[in-house]
Amino acid sequence: MIDHLNWPATLVFIGFFGLVTVLGFFAARWKTADLNDLAEWGLGGRRFGPVISWFLIGGDLYTAYTIIAVPAVVYAIGSYGFFAIPYTVLIYPLLYLTFPRLWSVAHRKNYMTAADYVFGRYNHRGLELAVAITGLLATMPYIALQLVGMEKVIQALGFEGQGWLAHLPLTLAFVILALYTYTSGLRAPAMISFVKDIMIYIFVIAAIIVIPAKLGGYGAIFDAAGAILDAKASASGGKVAAGLLLSPQQMAPYATLAIGSAMALFMYPHAMTGLLCASSASTIRKNAIALPAYSVLLCFIALMGYMAHAAGIKVDNPQDAVPQLFLKMFPSWFAGFCFAAIAIGALVPAAVMSIGAANTFTRNVWKPFINPAIGPRQEATLAKLMSLVVKVGALAVILFMPTKFALDLQLLGGVWMIQIFPAVILGLFTRWFSGWSLFTGWAAGMILGTWLAWGPTAWVPVHKLFDTDIGVYNGLMALAANVTVATVLAALLPNTAPDETKAADYEDPPLGEITILT
Repeated sequence: MIDHLNWPATLVFIGFFGLVTVLGFFAARWKTADLNDLAEWGLGGRRFGPVISWFLIGGDLYTAYTIIAVPAVVYAIGSYGFFAIPYTVLIYPLLYLTFPRLWSVAHRKNYMTAADYVFGRYNHRGLELAVAITGLLATMPYIALQLVGMEKVIQALGFEGQGWLAHLPLTLAFVILALYTYTSGLRAPAMISFVKDIMIYIFVIAAIIVIPAKLGGYGAIFDAAGAILDAKASASGGKVAAGLLLSPQQMAPYATLAIGSAMALFMYPHAMTGLLCASSASTIRKNAIALPAYSVLLCFIALMGYMAHAAGIKVDNPQDAVPQLFLKMFPSWFAGFCFAAIAIGALVPAAVMSIGAANTFTRNVWKPFINPAIGPRQEATLAKLMSLVVKVGALAVILFMPTKFALDLQLLGGVWMIQIFPAVILGLFTRWFSGWSLFTGWAAGMILGTWLAWGPTAWVPVHKLFDTDIGVYNGLMALAANVTVATVLAALLPNTAPDETKAADYEDPPLGEITILT
C-alpha cells in the first residue's frame, strides 16, 4: 500500500493538509458568531468583504477538478479544451450587471438561496421546488468530481491499494472535511481559500517559468504538442478533431459551449452561496472586476496539457497528465506542494457546494413541503446534518459509481442549471413572466436538454442545428425552448400572483444597513 510512496512529496502533502485542517476547525472562532443561526453558518453572516470574497469565490469556482480536467482535455484534443477560458471571462460582465441586484433584494428579504428569491418574486411553490431540485441534482456529481481531482494526486504520490483500501486516504480526508464544515460552516472554506489560492498561484507561476525553461521555451512546447495532436487526428482518420487550432466544425460548438457554460455557472447553489455571503452589492462589483485574474491563471493551467506532451508524458488517462508532469519536472518536495494545493483546491469548493446544497434543501424542500413550522435553530441543525449527507453521497458516487458516469452527470448538470437562468436573471429586471410560465418553460428545457445530451454510449455536448452543419451546445438549445415556452404562456396567462419584492429592494442598501467581516 505504501511501498512505492514518494516520501518527500507525501510528507509535504500531509503537512499542508494538516495546516488547513487546523484552520478549518479554528474558523469557528473567527469573528465569533452564533453558528446555530443558518445565516451565520451557511452564509458567514453575509459579512465577507472584497478580499475574503475574492479568495472564497475564486476558490469555489476554480476547483481541483478544474486544475486536473482542463489541461487533461487540452492534452487529449488540444485547443478545444481552452473553451473554459472564454467562458470564465464572459461570466464577469454578467456578474457585474445582475448579481448586485440579487444581493440587494436577498439582503433586504433574508433570502439565502436562489429558490428563496424565486418564490418571493413569483409566489409559485412548484417553481421554487424546480429551482431547488435542479441545483441539488447538479451539485452532487460536481462534489464527487472534486474527489476525483484529489484522488489523482494521492495516486501520484504512490499510494496503492485494492478494493476499499484504494479509497482510504480520500475517505479520511473527506471525513475531516465533513467535521470542520459541520463545526465552522462557510467560515472554514473562506479561511482555507486564502492558503489554497496562494499555493496555486505559487505553483502555476513556477510551472510557467521552470517547465518551459527545461523544455526549450514555449515555441518548442507548441511544436511538440502540435505534432503529437496532428498525429492523433491523422491516426483516427479524422474522427478525432485534435490540434493546436480549432477546426471549422469546432468553432460553433466551442463558442456556444463557452456562452452556455457562462450562463450556467453562477446558477449553481455553491456559486450563489459564494455571492450572497458578500458584505455588499459593491463587493460583488469589485469582485466582478478582480476575479478575471483567475481566468489568466486558468489559461496557464490549460497550457500544462501542451507541456505534458512536450515533456514526453504518456498516460492512458489524460487526467493523470498534470500530476505526472509535476513529478517529472519538479523536485519531489515541490511536487508534494503542488499536489497539496490541488487537494486543498478540492476541499474549498466541496465544502461550499455541500453548504449550498444543504441551505437549498433546508430552505426550499424541507421547510415549505415537509415542516413549515421549523424554527431558525432547527433550520441550522438540519442544514449541518444535510451537509454531512451530501458529502457522504458524493463519496458514495466515487466508491460505487464509475467515474465516467459521474463525469457525464456533471456535464449534464450544466445543461440543467442553465434552465433556471430565466427565473433568476430575467426576474431581476421584469415581472412580466409568471411562475407557471417559467415553471413550464423550465420543464420543457429540462426534458429537451436531457434528451439531447443522453447519447447511446456517452454524454453528447452538442447537436447540429436543424439540417445545418452548425453544432450548438445542448444547454443553449434547451434554453431557447425554455424561453419560448415561457414567453408564449406569459402572453396567454397574465401574471396575477403577488410579488413580495418592490423596485426599491433591488437598489443598493445604505452602508449603515450592512456589516463587513474582514
